[in-house]
Amino acid sequence: MPTAEPFKITLKNGEEVKVNDHVYCSPSWGVRDGTPYSIARIMEFLPAQGTPTFDKNGNRNEPITRARLAWYYRPSDVSDRTVADCRLLLAAIYSEVCELSQLRSKCYVLHRDRISDLAGWKKRPDRFYFTRLFDPWLRKEFEVIPATTVRNVPEHIREVLISRYEYIVAEREVVPDYTDDLRLCDTCEKWCPPAESLQCDRCKKFFHMECVNPPMLSKPSRGYGWTCAPCSRAHEEEVEGHEVRHLTPVAPKPKTNAPPARGRGRPRKDRVLAEKEENVEIKHFKMWPFRYFGLYTFAEDTLDPDDLIFPRAATRVGPKYQANVPPSPSTSDRPADVEERGGDATIEVLSLVNAMPPAEAEALEKQKQLLTRNDKLKCSVDWLTEVTFRLTDAWLNKRDFSTVSMRSPMRLQKWKKTETRYTDKDWSAEEVAAFEDAIQVHGAELRAVREEVGTRSMPEVVRFYGHWKNSKLGEENKRIRAARENGLDEKAGSTTREATPDEEEGSIVMEPPRNVSCGACRTRESEAWWKAPKGLATSVLCDNCGLSWRKYADLNVRPIREEVISKAKPGDKREGTPLNGPHSKRAKTSSSQSTPPPAAPQLRCVACQRNGPVGKVLRCKQCQFRVHSAACGVTPDPATTDSWVCDLCQNEKTLEASLIPDCLLCPRLRRDPKKKLIYPPPDSYLRACKPTEGQAWVHVLCSVFIPEITYSDATRLRLVEGVSAIPQYRWQNNCTLCDREDGAVIQCSECPAEYHVSCAWKHGHKFGFEVQPVKHSRRETATTVEWKGNAGQMVPSVICKGHIGHKRQLFDICDTNDLGEVYCRNYKQAPVAQTHGLLRKARRLDKILHASLGDSSSTASIDGDSTQSTADPHCYRCQTEYSPFFHEVTNTAQGEAKSWLCHKCHAETRKTYPVIIGLAFPERTDFGSMDGKHVENRVARTRCVRSAPD
Repeated sequence: MPTAEPFKITLKNGEEVKVNDHVYCSPSWGVRDGTPYSIARIMEFLPAQGTPTFDKNGNRNEPITRARLAWYYRPSDVSDRTVADCRLLLAAIYSEVCELSQLRSKCYVLHRDRISDLAGWKKRPDRFYFTRLFDPWLRKEFEVIPATTVRNVPEHIREVLISRYEYIVAEREVVPDYTDDLRLCDTCEKWCPPAESLQCDRCKKFFHMECVNPPMLSKPSRGYGWTCAPCSRAHEEEVEGHEVRHLTPVAPKPKTNAPPARGRGRPRKDRVLAEKEENVEIKHFKMWPFRYFGLYTFAEDTLDPDDLIFPRAATRVGPKYQANVPPSPSTSDRPADVEERGGDATIEVLSLVNAMPPAEAEALEKQKQLLTRNDKLKCSVDWLTEVTFRLTDAWLNKRDFSTVSMRSPMRLQKWKKTETRYTDKDWSAEEVAAFEDAIQVHGAELRAVREEVGTRSMPEVVRFYGHWKNSKLGEENKRIRAARENGLDEKAGSTTREATPDEEEGSIVMEPPRNVSCGACRTRESEAWWKAPKGLATSVLCDNCGLSWRKYADLNVRPIREEVISKAKPGDKREGTPLNGPHSKRAKTSSSQSTPPPAAPQLRCVACQRNGPVGKVLRCKQCQFRVHSAACGVTPDPATTDSWVCDLCQNEKTLEASLIPDCLLCPRLRRDPKKKLIYPPPDSYLRACKPTEGQAWVHVLCSVFIPEITYSDATRLRLVEGVSAIPQYRWQNNCTLCDREDGAVIQCSECPAEYHVSCAWKHGHKFGFEVQPVKHSRRETATTVEWKGNAGQMVPSVICKGHIGHKRQLFDICDTNDLGEVYCRNYKQAPVAQTHGLLRKARRLDKILHASLGDSSSTASIDGDSTQSTADPHCYRCQTEYSPFFHEVTNTAQGEAKSWLCHKCHAETRKTYPVIIGLAFPERTDFGSMDGKHVENRVARTRCVRSAPD
């Protein structure tokens, strides 16, 4: 029996489309406001709203005016990351009903595995592909794989998946488990779901967690392995018998259905194969070609045809997520002055016109007309609502309607304590100008518009935006009606280009101005000109750029030359111009990458080397240092963005800290004092420095990645504390990069290499933050955070650039402009609410002094010298017991015995020492040396003075 002919609809451009075809969809230009076309799949055709799709006889009701569409997303729609491939889409399990007039033309979308020649597919027009699915409710991306590749499921479930669906949606981490061969429990020989099974690290067999003895309640933490009982016993016997352990068998590489890798030759142009791929039949079950079968799916539920196909997340049921709500109070527990809700005393009646007698209702309408002569107020919703409320209130209180007045714009509502305006205050000309300028820059992002206006609240901005947009549409409709009355519509047929459906929706520019140029490619010749999106140099696009933007959201923007070319003489030639070439030959300009036009000027951050809008990326007004605001502890303020200066430049005017910008935690480098260079250089992230509690400076990078450092204000990364608390081994170990022993070092997260933080940054090592899982026994004591779906303890990590294959998931310093602040607020904040800053510093210095005095007293007791075993040291040179600081020295006159030297005698007897980078450090003498952990006390000139005894 022959199959019935599929129902088809003819679009305005003459193309025929049917169910499961892909189309471009877009409303008129005024509604979509310059955004490119959307791409969708036709699920079904529908008649007008309120009419059933089929009648009683099963015939389709006419006329067909609507269609249900399953949307696709572009990567730029769901994230800020730049995607170079404009043909890549994201599928979605999301549909809407649209009018047939919004369907523009036909296109083709296939899964990557269905395309044999991807390069040739992308060269053809209106061709797209997808590999992943985006869920708009979970805001998460999932992998999409063919249903035939799923093998690790029971056979009856696999047959149902293959018969119903073409693709399976799952998380990336479970795709290898489902595409593996069927896994059976070695104990019960039943199927092992990935979420409920364990794999032995030695024999590679699978077990249910409840089949092992004793049963496992949860899987081992990441980084830990598990072995079954026979393998554990065999391992113990090997260890006791000193036998050589055999190599663990390596599992074979899993098979994949991806097309084989091809050479670098020209792609084959098989037109017949390409047409077969375009017309390939895709299975659909209840109008969807895929369903979710991932981490939070029960395999048996897929047998139910009514089971939900949408992606799911972890359940949030239990005392950890639900609040223990106490029982509601009874009537006797309510205070006497609080009225019971729901009665006439707690509700506010807005209108009772329908309950009035006809005579009183007519009198109310007459009084309403007498209260104002302004025709605009009589049509205002706010005014009509308020006058109806006041007249109703007068009727309820048995007052005459003539007592009602609308002179006062204030009213008192029952649920508010103060009077409020029933309508917004009129906007001034300055506020309207600021609003329109903000709309031109930010579009419909009304929060940013509200910050630009500054004098209005968010509800007022939203209401004014509605009135403003309505007035603009009204003005445009008046111009259109006036043009039609004057017969200007007939000029549309004078163009040499055929009319398209886009001309009807207002995208084409019918009368372009003289000397017009394309906003992207700068060409001045085109058959037709299209309206351009915001952010370009001109307001029009040529035919090619307009097509590329509408269909592929891709523009090859040609940069504008900022430098002014000097006027050359007629006989002068540009270098490289032939002698017989024209004098007006233009210099070649390289085109940038194919990216959508930026909505705002971009600045490149020196920390992450990524561009960002002005406000998120700050630029110092004095030294031109550019960095993300959160990476240097700055809360962006739109009013002061242009005048922002970095901490070092600001200190040159305020003189609140030292004028020597050298970091206390880095090695001292020699610098020529004759060369007046900016240090640290503004083209490096090391320019970001913060003052310490001793008015010295440290790099933001050093203070964040050395764990002993804390901040008094972690949000602004201000007032660094704890330099004296850094352990001694960090100062004594040599850096593996510069081979110097001064400065504090940290260790690589993958190897024993130690280096300074600034040296690691200069050599291009990887800096980032890792969210490590926390064991259940330590969750109550450890500080945990949740970042991008990962919950655990955030740890700063530095990895040598040679460790290419490391498996750590690191988040960048400037990741979403908030990562550094999240780490510092949770792990680097000093306990300012418990103690004072001077007391915290004194406690750190006491620990250092007690440790040094304890070592000296124990040494002296061994030598038998009772005078050295006293708790209070004294200078062996001037015999004083009072000094800001005592230096431990070796006294050669007393036979290499350890003694003390006061600070005054130490300064008189030490040798001349060089000045390095503006900081003075003594050389080793015969009298002694200073320990590395007192660097901050020495540079910042802080002293711990002992009080004299009574």
